[in-house]
Amino acid sequence: MDAKLTQYNTADALLEALQETGISYLFSNLGSDHPAIIEALAKAKANNISLPEIIICPHEYLTLSAAHGYYMVSGQAQGVFVHTDVGTQNLGGSLHNVNRSRVPVFIFSGETPYTMNGELRGSRITPINYLQNVYDQRGIIRNYVKWEGDIRTGLNTKQLVYRAMQLANSDPKGPVYLTGAREVLEEVVTQIPNESMNWKPLEAMPLPETGVKHIVNSLVEANYPVIITSYLGRNTESVSLLTQFCERLAIPVIEVNSSYLNFPGDHPLHLGFNEETLLSKADVILIIDSDVPWIPAVNQPNKDCKVFHIDVDPIKTEIPLWHIPVEALYQADSYQALLQLNEYARTIDNNSSVIQSRYEELSIKHNRQRKEWDEKEAYPSDGIITPEWLTACVREVVDEDTVVLNETITNSMTVMRHLPRTKPATMFGNGGTSLGWNGGAAIGVKLAQPEKNVVSLTGDGSYLFSVPSSVHWMSRRYNTPFLTVIYNNQGWNATKNNLLRLYPDGIANRDDRYWVNFDQPADLAKIAQAAGGAFAATVSDPAKLKEALYQGMEEVKSGRSAVIDVKLQQISHQND
Repeated sequence: MDAKLTQYNTADALLEALQETGISYLFSNLGSDHPAIIEALAKAKANNISLPEIIICPHEYLTLSAAHGYYMVSGQAQGVFVHTDVGTQNLGGSLHNVNRSRVPVFIFSGETPYTMNGELRGSRITPINYLQNVYDQRGIIRNYVKWEGDIRTGLNTKQLVYRAMQLANSDPKGPVYLTGAREVLEEVVTQIPNESMNWKPLEAMPLPETGVKHIVNSLVEANYPVIITSYLGRNTESVSLLTQFCERLAIPVIEVNSSYLNFPGDHPLHLGFNEETLLSKADVILIIDSDVPWIPAVNQPNKDCKVFHIDVDPIKTEIPLWHIPVEALYQADSYQALLQLNEYARTIDNNSSVIQSRYEELSIKHNRQRKEWDEKEAYPSDGIITPEWLTACVREVVDEDTVVLNETITNSMTVMRHLPRTKPATMFGNGGTSLGWNGGAAIGVKLAQPEKNVVSLTGDGSYLFSVPSSVHWMSRRYNTPFLTVIYNNQGWNATKNNLLRLYPDGIANRDDRYWVNFDQPADLAKIAQAAGGAFAATVSDPAKLKEALYQGMEEVKSGRSAVIDVKLQQISHQND
């Protein structure tokens, strides 16, 4: 046999370890640091050895966005390979997103060679090997990962991978980062056995029994209890458990800044997404899995309200300034906690007449709230498409199993209200704040669930941030068709809105000067057509909207991505 097919080095061990820890895909943008990796992948193909599959990403931002989307629907961490310091920097805000969203990802980047006179195989041979040599490459990402390390010998490569994934998959979950210079990746080593089963993540943590009783008894005794959640639905089974618990005690739910479907949108106890009167009136609030349940400077509970907080990280250790006054904080897994809360709630006597009366009152409030929302869906008689009308039209072209990604930013609340989802894992948002997540995430979702229809709802700004040319190149290359609908208000409305909160009567508002508008708009849909052969349509006439959406969905079902650019009211007419 050819010796090149049997040689085993650090790169082989690294890729084997990733396979052993359950990683299926390596979303990759390879470079001069990866010759040993590429050779190892080629050897594995030639030898018919299974390793994670490379998914080529023309921009590094998409590597993490795709891994992010894949994990949200599958629960399986994936890998990302990028190029030295420059590739690491190009991860940009997507690294913030996976960190804030508690998404486990294994990130590998080579480091510039540490020899320059040919002392070792892999030594420097091009100018970039000097220019990419920085003092602390891992310092670029240190604020955003749970763990970072460097391969210094091939002998313990697998141990480093196992340790990284053990931490990544332990709550609170998150990304990890490993580096290795070319010389160490080329190091010939003895084949290392699979010991990944000995590196287990932490078991899910339950509530203490005293906490279970304290929470349930307080909710039972409350007159106006409320539950607030944002990402409880990351475990799909938690949704039904929360529903059971709320129905037993007649407790309304508010989803705040949600990144998952946490509670069925049509349930009588679903009371919206920022119900201020409900919050201010509450006497007991249970927060389950939420980073920012309210903004104290804007709205908060009354001072006599009892607040309980259950979370994998209830004190938000990664946020330097954070505080919510509480009766008690519990670091626990929400699924385990809900099992316990339901079990205890079944053992206590409730005042059934009070529970029934409250349930009926909340149902009335729910119906009145929905009626008010429905009235805003009226056909736009002035000929300008509204976000509410657009969302109502989208609602007609999706079914209950369609996976919807919502990155419409200032229209996110509108989407949540007018596109209620009832099945877990059918609505997702970005748990971070770096715009552009939607495109790569849609590819990741489609790779994980190829049988599902995927719809990405995005603002025009977040569409451009998503690197759409690279997104749609990938979509065609890897057969991951999805529908994109652009809520195009022709500018960055979030920036304008933040200005207006502080300067409602300011000069900027008076003179329409915000420096946020796209006064020479691109043909956004045709970016996708040019780069990935996507179906492209731009719509400004409300009478043509439904037809365009239906056509876009039919294109997706036939295997071709589609982008429908929908023109809304322009947010600014500044021209200087």
